[in-house]
Amino acid sequence: MEQGRTLTPDVLDLASFYSERLGGIAQSLIAARLAAFWPRVSGDRVLGIGYATPYLAPFLSQAERVLNFMPAAQGVMNWPADGGNLSALVIEDELPLTDSSIDRILVVHCLETAGNARETLRELWRVLVPGGKMIAVVPNRRGIWARVERTPFGYGRPFSRGQLSTLLRNAEFSETAWSGALFVPPFSSRILLRSGRAWERVGGVLWPGFCGVQIVEATKLVYQGLPARTQSRRRQPAFRPALAPPG
Repeated sequence: MEQGRTLTPDVLDLASFYSERLGGIAQSLIAARLAAFWPRVSGDRVLGIGYATPYLAPFLSQAERVLNFMPAAQGVMNWPADGGNLSALVIEDELPLTDSSIDRILVVHCLETAGNARETLRELWRVLVPGGKMIAVVPNRRGIWARVERTPFGYGRPFSRGQLSTLLRNAEFSETAWSGALFVPPFSSRILLRSGRAWERVGGVLWPGFCGVQIVEATKLVYQGLPARTQSRRRQPAFRPALAPPG
């Protein structure tokens, strides 16, 4: 694996990507799939983990509460731009939440760069309510986007559908729905970007296995407990405000 692909994108690089034309198209195409999975989240407690802020905005007016946790290796920034800050810096497999406290979890730009994806999923299982829903968006191993490092989908470990399915089952999640997005090539050609939705329609029919990202919805299983960790848990870190002004 190339060295560049093992790095975690910095939060500033992620924000820069989504502010550009290509990032805007990617956001629009992925968000359309997410809206089909979760058309309403009324009264739910929603958690985004990774860099999920581009996709959380539609939930702010519906959900009881929306939080966004950003991994320590990635960095954190204020979100949303107006109003109180809802973002926090965390260790992805040591979340500062009580058991069964979240109804829905959206995982974006997280699993592919996590130090231990299985432990991260087990921690998400812990904080999700019984029967709660999780959506994970990960780079597709067979897609072009996973091979282009100028987008954040070209970092970390891309997954095949089988690999992601096995990972979810090992963490006591059951898949309920699958989809794909980003069939359009990751090039900044205006013609390609204008025809992004047409690429999505055609690609979903003709070459569904070559989407840029895999999108899976899964639910928390509660018929048995999780096995004990193979290693003792790290000492709980002391959290402090990451955005406090100097002095």
